[in-house]
Amino acid sequence: MDLMIPLRTETEVPLYQQIYEYIKQEIRKGGLQAAVRLPSTRQLAEHLKVSRSTTQMAYDQLLAEGYIESVPCRGYFVCETENILEIPGGDGGEGSRKQWEDVRLAALRSESGEKGEKTPESAGTYAVDFSPRGIDLNSFPYGVWKRISRNILADGNREMFLAGDRQGEPDLREAIRNYLHAARGVSCGADQVVIGAGNEYLLMLLMSILGRGRAVAMENPTYKQAYRVLAGQGVSVAPVEMDGRGMRPDSLEASGADIAYVMPSHQFPTGIVMPVRRRQELLQWAARRPGRFLIEDDYDSEFRYRGKPVPALQGMGGEDQVIYLGTFSQSVAPAIRISYMVLPRPLLTAYRERAGFYASTVSRIDQNILYEFLTGGHFERHLNRMRAVYRAKHDGLLAALKPLDGAVEISGENAGIHLLLTHKTMGEGELCRLAAEQGVRVYGFSSYRIAGAEEEKKSRTVLLGYASLTEEEIRDGGERLIRAWGGTKKMFDRPGN
Repeated sequence: MDLMIPLRTETEVPLYQQIYEYIKQEIRKGGLQAAVRLPSTRQLAEHLKVSRSTTQMAYDQLLAEGYIESVPCRGYFVCETENILEIPGGDGGEGSRKQWEDVRLAALRSESGEKGEKTPESAGTYAVDFSPRGIDLNSFPYGVWKRISRNILADGNREMFLAGDRQGEPDLREAIRNYLHAARGVSCGADQVVIGAGNEYLLMLLMSILGRGRAVAMENPTYKQAYRVLAGQGVSVAPVEMDGRGMRPDSLEASGADIAYVMPSHQFPTGIVMPVRRRQELLQWAARRPGRFLIEDDYDSEFRYRGKPVPALQGMGGEDQVIYLGTFSQSVAPAIRISYMVLPRPLLTAYRERAGFYASTVSRIDQNILYEFLTGGHFERHLNRMRAVYRAKHDGLLAALKPLDGAVEISGENAGIHLLLTHKTMGEGELCRLAAEQGVRVYGFSSYRIAGAEEEKKSRTVLLGYASLTEEEIRDGGERLIRAWGGTKKMFDRPGN
């Protein structure tokens, strides 16, 4: 579908804000109804004769405010807006301008990887996109999932359409408990597990339990979506710098925070796997004062390529201080939107009093499908298959980048589904620009830093995700990056050489 958006070039209001305001008002007025599919950012950009980054910025803000949702492999869809509140600062005043300046800078960093530096318009389409967010959908067990779904929806299971347990289906919570205990060393009961539609929802639920007057320390750089959710809840967020082992305990203590959000198994985006000693130091910090907690985001611990898996922080004696977050988005598929939170027992009373009345945001049907998938052995077989698939892609990307040895350093490659590449001379803006000229999209490291944090040196690092690419695409992308960053004769034919 095409959207007839009247853009005014004579006004000082940026084009992306005009697009955002028009779509938002159409959704609120009912002109665009729930579940309606929107044009892609590329289609809308071509229709309106604007750059793709302009439409992407508008969509990103609509996504952040919950007006639209992005469904992998399908596109953008209008959300149900009955309970959406107006976001303050939309009156065009100073608050609004600052909000949109933040959106603009974030989008430019996403496009180019360098703060305040745009990529060429020709870089709007890419032959190879090394997105760190994708997964391999070609290996998903569609037949198994379809068969389980059919069985769940059989006539004998009509009760699936009734309201279920507010905390999540008891059988699924027990299956998750068993999996976490066996695979991650997590010590908990099924009564401590809360199921929700995505980590964003669970973080919002958690803040209603803990109270929004808390101060939360976050690793810097970090997973920006979690930062946006926490900041959007009115929580005071303190960025804490890291060293080669993760969040620094001395900086955490100095931050004055009483909650720390960490990703010890595979920090995003740095790829750091936190060693045991640093984990123990964080546990000691939490135990030092009553009311301190660690939020452990264990988003992709299933994928590790070297050494033995390190147990979860929660299972290292942190049962009363660690709030454990996990998801099936990386290990199964993002679209099923099933995540879980393990609450320490000291928080269970507060949960039941302050948030126990919230109904589960995941349908009973989807929960029971996942339960059968877990208990029928399908999840374990799927994980084993995906570990082999991702390991092959991981090794293929490292091999494809081998000609850059001496010019770059690779890090974060021992776990997860992305790695970091640091060039010894070129800044990330140049790396992104040269890659785009060869039809390749890479992602600047500095875009994952929290704004307002301590001034950093100019980044020379980019992220390369490989999960959603085929091995052939990885080889092609590697060859293009070699040409872009050092594989061509012109790189060395400089005056004086």
